[in-house]
Amino acid sequence: MVAHFSHHLLTALQTPLLPFIRDEFALDYTRVGLIISAFSFSYGISQLPAGWISDRIGPRIIITMGISGVAVFGLLVGVSQTFTMMLIFLVLMGIMAGGYHPTAPTLISKAVGSKTLGRALGFHAVGGSASYFLAPIVAAAMASVWGWRSPFIGLAIPAFAFGIVFYILLGRQAATDKIEHKPSGSPTEIPYAPGYLRRLAPFIILSTFAAAMPFSAASFIPLFMVDKFGVSREIAASFLALLYSAGFWAAPLGGYLSDRLGRVKLLIVVGFATSFVIYLLNLATYSLGIGALLIGIGMLNYIRMPVSESYIISQTPERRRSTILGIYYFGGMEGMGILTPVIGYLIDNFGFHIAFTIAGTTIALVSLICSIFLWKIRD
Repeated sequence: MVAHFSHHLLTALQTPLLPFIRDEFALDYTRVGLIISAFSFSYGISQLPAGWISDRIGPRIIITMGISGVAVFGLLVGVSQTFTMMLIFLVLMGIMAGGYHPTAPTLISKAVGSKTLGRALGFHAVGGSASYFLAPIVAAAMASVWGWRSPFIGLAIPAFAFGIVFYILLGRQAATDKIEHKPSGSPTEIPYAPGYLRRLAPFIILSTFAAAMPFSAASFIPLFMVDKFGVSREIAASFLALLYSAGFWAAPLGGYLSDRLGRVKLLIVVGFATSFVIYLLNLATYSLGIGALLIGIGMLNYIRMPVSESYIISQTPERRRSTILGIYYFGGMEGMGILTPVIGYLIDNFGFHIAFTIAGTTIALVSLICSIFLWKIRD
């Protein structure tokens, strides 16, 4: 949980700081979308080789790069003096970040049994949600006093330090129980059924799209609040904490439900519910309305995360789990990298209402198509 928190400490800063960055570089919505894309695109691509490498050399080095490596380039984002320089360092930060998520769930699966896998992954997700919950509050406070660069610089130092500490801890753990190379037949090994690729394809498509589209839309929430409701940049940035606060309870709940009720049907329900909540952004009012919808988006996302990770692990042989998880996270991050500037373009040319309507309708359509293939599949 602490490693997950440290991994996202810098990656969670971009969205709440968008109003500050936009004002400094005089950006339109399309170029604002490029800020999110620069990181998420490289973050997604790097998941593929990182997952493959982790299956072969173990998680220790890959996870350290995903924490301390992110901190180094996050600090460089903070000292960037031009828009182009900032984009370059965001790309490099994404490359460093790519190994964490394909690796961490596999490491967790080696320590727990199949009956509690969803709950374990749900509690792991709490660490990430804590970063995204605190980042808007801390970033808004620091940026209002010292400028938008200060959160990147200030938070990079503790994140880098923890990455080194965690590297040492993983080395000690590997030395005592060989957690990185546990023998086949271990009592905690998660079983899987043959023919997993056929079952995984529609599941991964639905899960990645149900993550990419709402978070692409949510990236513009601070700007939406500034431009539509006339609130200050600081308040708009801190409002994102509501979205991520849901992770404290929704992620463990999602893990529990996935262990008890089944993962496939739960994901289908999340997909359709997400499309409805995104559309409701068109009807949002300041304060309670937008706040409730942000909590709804966060709740559905954090229920989805342990559901998806535990299903992929349960359907995949151990020697390929990080590789398949890399493909899964590649799809989600690349989807966000592509969709964010598209939504920015729609906002620039047609307004927020059309952009949110198209986003919600598209999620519903993808959920319907994938549910046809998934409905009769058992976990």
